[in-house]
Amino acid sequence: MHQVIYIEEAVADHPRTKSICARFPKATKVYCKHYGEIFNRKAQNFRLQKKQPALILAHKHTKHVLDAPDGYGVGGRRNYYFSHMLNCLYDCRYCFLQGMYRSANYVIFVNYEDFQQSIVATAQQHPNEELWFFSGYDCDSLAYEPVTEFTKEFLPTFRQLPNAHLELRTKSLQIRTLLKSEPIKNCVVAYSFTPDEISQALEHGVPAVEKRIEAMVKLQQHGWRLGLRFDPMIYQQGFEQIYQRLFEQIFSRLSTSGIHSVSLGTLRTPKAFHQNMVNLYPKEKLFAGRFEENCGMITYQKELEQQMTEFCHDQLMQYIPQSLFFACTPPE
Repeated sequence: MHQVIYIEEAVADHPRTKSICARFPKATKVYCKHYGEIFNRKAQNFRLQKKQPALILAHKHTKHVLDAPDGYGVGGRRNYYFSHMLNCLYDCRYCFLQGMYRSANYVIFVNYEDFQQSIVATAQQHPNEELWFFSGYDCDSLAYEPVTEFTKEFLPTFRQLPNAHLELRTKSLQIRTLLKSEPIKNCVVAYSFTPDEISQALEHGVPAVEKRIEAMVKLQQHGWRLGLRFDPMIYQQGFEQIYQRLFEQIFSRLSTSGIHSVSLGTLRTPKAFHQNMVNLYPKEKLFAGRFEENCGMITYQKELEQQMTEFCHDQLMQYIPQSLFFACTPPE
């Protein structure tokens, strides 16, 4: 898959580096002092790199655990995120990563142990509180599992921290590690969905909606708690019918008793990121929608946003109790 692997000199002999490189024996290896030399270079074209991304293996020195953005949570008072990887295998036109990063190359921070120590230390600082750690903010939690072995390495950490909850946010079918593992109550496997018509148009490389539902059924049968993330909702004429069909398709297959949470949010992107995305894909119909600026964010016009949210909320209430529902509200 990767023709080139960039490796920070400091991690050249790291066991995880060697393990990952062994999966790509034909790749050319290029050594560097710091991953930013490659990842943050000017005059890179995200769109072109996305066709053949390189892999960058690096060491993350600080900020292994960060405060989650406002609205990013499912009920916990203390929410954090951590990113063992930057960038995603998939190519979703609405994804903010393509507006935030100059590079489409994948960065894997191989020093998992430092992330794990920070997670443990954070949990120990608040022993009597419920903490949430989100792993799918800068990447898909499961999509690169065969290479990163992320869940295999991190599940044991959370198994020992009953007050620390892990969300694995994904669109991937890479669930083999989870099906081989004993489920833990403080882990939620959260799948993101848009209706099939929208997914086919905008979520390039993402498994079909039905395939994702099948993966969720297997996980539920194995005992894993599940989450549903309808975030972002994407507007399309006749959105009522296609979202109604999506909800019917999902809840006809899944048992509500095994669902931990359902979240709903409309499309919202920082203004600078949005402009970068428009520059990358100037002919993309998505960006010609009914948008407005709200507190530095590009969102749908308020009336449309409210219309979509109210409709989808009312539809979801036909399948789940209000206690499972969480709104991802854009800033006011």
